[in-house]
Amino acid sequence: MTTTIFPRILTVRIQPALAVASIVGALVATAMALLWAPPDANQGEVQRIMYVHVPSAWLAYLAFVVVFLASVGWLWSRRPVFDAVAVASAEIGVLFTGLALVSGSIWAKPTWGVWWTWEPRLITTAVMFVMYVGYLLLRSLSTDMDRRATRAAVVGIVAVLNVPIVHLSVTWMNALHQLPTVLRAGGAPAIDERMLATLIVGVVAFTLLYAWMLLARVSIERQRQERVMREQA
Repeated sequence: MTTTIFPRILTVRIQPALAVASIVGALVATAMALLWAPPDANQGEVQRIMYVHVPSAWLAYLAFVVVFLASVGWLWSRRPVFDAVAVASAEIGVLFTGLALVSGSIWAKPTWGVWWTWEPRLITTAVMFVMYVGYLLLRSLSTDMDRRATRAAVVGIVAVLNVPIVHLSVTWMNALHQLPTVLRAGGAPAIDERMLATLIVGVVAFTLLYAWMLLARVSIERQRQERVMREQA
């Protein structure tokens, strides 16, 4: 069937390459984080968790922007592949948002003295996590593919508004969370060059992992969609 050609090409050719690239990238990033990048002058060795925390937060942003774009694509074209991309990216986004929250809490304990505090970045990130868990729960409330996809698309479009709020919360509000050190407004990254290089490699490795997971999950979802359409025909 023609609807399976595109996912099959991705599964056979691109997905394995992404899997290998993400594994190699993760190994290189781990070695750089543990053996090459220097400890922070103030926080010491505990700062190394940044190389997990920051890429996880970046992927949380990326995943939910993809949900937004795929949701717009569904509402515009009604092509099931867009809904498959949206649900796949939302599931991965929930995973990495959770990882960002957990790694942030582990980092917070030795630096702030607490696992959790009600400060703007943590609150807005937790809200983002809950919103996208709600997105996935909403999808389970209907067995009609079109109705489920349309309702979820509306939520996916609205929920993405929280992404810039999360990112800018540390500059808009009186936050305990540190200010941006890489993507700073009007200035060069305020970070050691080796730390920056390690962080970039980590972000690339995590992004490759996201792409691999996305293709795998979209392939599964497309098979499920086709099975449902055959049953309803």
